[in-house]
Amino acid sequence: MAPSVSSRWLLCAALAVPGLACAQDHPPAKATAEVRLQLVSSLPGNHRAVPGVAWLTPLAGTVVPSFTPQEHYTLLQKNRKFIPHLQVVPVGAVVQFPNADPFYHNVFSLFEGKKFDLGLYEAGSSKSVTFRREGVSYIFCNIHPEMSAVILTLSTPLYAMADSGGAFLLHGIPPGEYKLHVWVEGVPQSALGSLERTVHVSGRDLDLGTVSVPIAEPHDMTHMNKFGDPYDTKTQSTY
Repeated sequence: MAPSVSSRWLLCAALAVPGLACAQDHPPAKATAEVRLQLVSSLPGNHRAVPGVAWLTPLAGTVVPSFTPQEHYTLLQKNRKFIPHLQVVPVGAVVQFPNADPFYHNVFSLFEGKKFDLGLYEAGSSKSVTFRREGVSYIFCNIHPEMSAVILTLSTPLYAMADSGGAFLLHGIPPGEYKLHVWVEGVPQSALGSLERTVHVSGRDLDLGTVSVPIAEPHDMTHMNKFGDPYDTKTQSTY
């Protein structure tokens, strides 16, 4: 009688019998898998680490957990910065925008994810926005051009942010068919759209290799104020 899979593994591990397949060579299928992806720049030279998100949307027949809003999401304004710079929220999330600086801010967004203008509000106060549809919202302050943040609204909980080395690691992916999406700050949507592809997850960990994108330098990421005009950098702000 042929040895069972568990017997073969024990023989391999304990006796190192030639010709027996070890568990690490043929890992067993799991209820969920990890999916890896590496971000690299297509431009020459060394480039800084940039914020990025990779996510999987299930295709027909694939069932995944729902992505339901938590009780609190916050994009803090402090020391003329938004904290955190990048935040992923589910559709329907309410995000608070507290002002922890001793002066006014005017938070606004004029992009496809969520368009809003919170107007001037003082230190110690807070306003909120409900993000009702998927998309990327670039967040700015109409007073301080150095302030920027991104809120990515998704309907899937299967996402990961890039680490400092540009690697994505998505945990807990159920077996099935998915479409892969990648967003990287400063990269044109035309380039990001070309990265979309169908991915099959079988229950074993999956390495999708590298994705190459033209990573922008900081000086290429300037923006206009809420009126569509350049910021007045010559006049000293009273805020």
